[in-house]
Amino acid sequence: MIETKPLFKSMDEAEMYLKEKFGVNESYDVGILHTHLYEFPVLLVYINGLIDGMLITQLLTNTQLKIADKTISENEIIEHYFPYYSITQYDSKEKWIAALLSGQVTFILSNGFVYTIDVRSYPGRSPEEPDNEKVVRGSRDGFTENIVQNTALIRRRIRDTDLRFELHQITELGQTDIAISYIKNIANEDNLTLIRDRIKKIKHDGITMTDKALEEWLFKQGFHPLPFVRFTERPDIAAAHLLEGHILIVVDTSPSVVIVPTTLFHHLQHAEEFRQAPAIGTIVRWIRFSGVLLSLFLLPFWYLLSVHPEFLPKALKFVGPKETTDIPLLLQILFADIGIEFLRLAAIHTPTPLSTAMGIIAALVIGQMAVDVGLFVPEVILFTAITAIFTFSIPSYELSITTKIFRTIILLSTAMFGPSGFFVAALALLWYVGSVKPLNVPYLWPLQPFFPKAFLRTIIRYPMPIDAKRPFITRALNRKRS
Repeated sequence: MIETKPLFKSMDEAEMYLKEKFGVNESYDVGILHTHLYEFPVLLVYINGLIDGMLITQLLTNTQLKIADKTISENEIIEHYFPYYSITQYDSKEKWIAALLSGQVTFILSNGFVYTIDVRSYPGRSPEEPDNEKVVRGSRDGFTENIVQNTALIRRRIRDTDLRFELHQITELGQTDIAISYIKNIANEDNLTLIRDRIKKIKHDGITMTDKALEEWLFKQGFHPLPFVRFTERPDIAAAHLLEGHILIVVDTSPSVVIVPTTLFHHLQHAEEFRQAPAIGTIVRWIRFSGVLLSLFLLPFWYLLSVHPEFLPKALKFVGPKETTDIPLLLQILFADIGIEFLRLAAIHTPTPLSTAMGIIAALVIGQMAVDVGLFVPEVILFTAITAIFTFSIPSYELSITTKIFRTIILLSTAMFGPSGFFVAALALLWYVGSVKPLNVPYLWPLQPFFPKAFLRTIIRYPMPIDAKRPFITRALNRKRS
């Protein structure tokens, strides 16, 4: 172990420092206990609830023996005789306090030297399948709020010495642990350097909203509605992106892992496509892509045809509303769309056993009564509900919310300017999405700029033996996978 200077002149000075630092009788969860290790007095310091109490009790029991060799110093005792593998010595009070607050147990010797052992045991749940990324076939484990457990789930899938987990602590009060994960000699060094530099520039008291707050700090999202990173709660998806040359950011207390760099099409991928045969996966992908387009354009386009029936051929005259009400059609659509959003919010805040019943009541009873009293025409309920189903087919929750915003913009533009408003709004949004470049990667790649081979791999689920190159956007140091 590296020789360091003692942090304190004596154990008594250390105890006074701790009581002043944490406040005497103010923090009930801070434990300060006098005990012995092999006849040597030590000061034991810990945070109750963050340690494995049974393990530390067993370790203390095993060290209440006498040492025959009286020439051994107390430093040598803890460095060479203490029956635990993870022992760290500190020469900085700031680093030691951060380790203590993260759950490490501290032993302060009579000569003022400080050692910690890692017996952390955070309260939390066991890995289980994420609700937002369910699959018919595949693994049923998922990330939890424990960063150590999350990195282990990734390491279990990639057993390579080049897999790295760089640990950083950010914010002044929160001291949040984050890990930058990548595969050395594959991940692009420029991207890694950029992320490290931006992490060092974070000057804030805390990011309790973890990964989302980190996205806003690292990628300067501002008021952009588009998600700049991809979130996943599935270890298999995270490991697959690492093998492609992507970089992961694992944040303690968050069950989601951040994936960068990403494009629009990364937010439309789902693990189910890769758990089925390539042909089936391709069909599922096409259905999902068509669902995204329909969720964006179906409602505004139906409104356009309803207020301009002259554009409809005779065979499609049934598309428009058969009835009229005193409420303008535009307001009906907006009220219905906002009503579905209220229903979604209510379902989130309603206990699970009641949310299903509430959804049925809202869909059948309220919807039918709204039509009966003349608030909506039946076609508005129908097309709004179909559009909502298409929106729910988007794997990324963040992108689905963005789609609703874009759809409303196109709808309002169509209502104000007619057919020209529909097409101008659609082109303007396409230009906006194409102009976004998080981490210097075009958001519409490989559509813009156009890469034919990469675009084919985006719309077609290739068999694994054929799909043998890493994506160009990751700028991987080694693009060949096999």
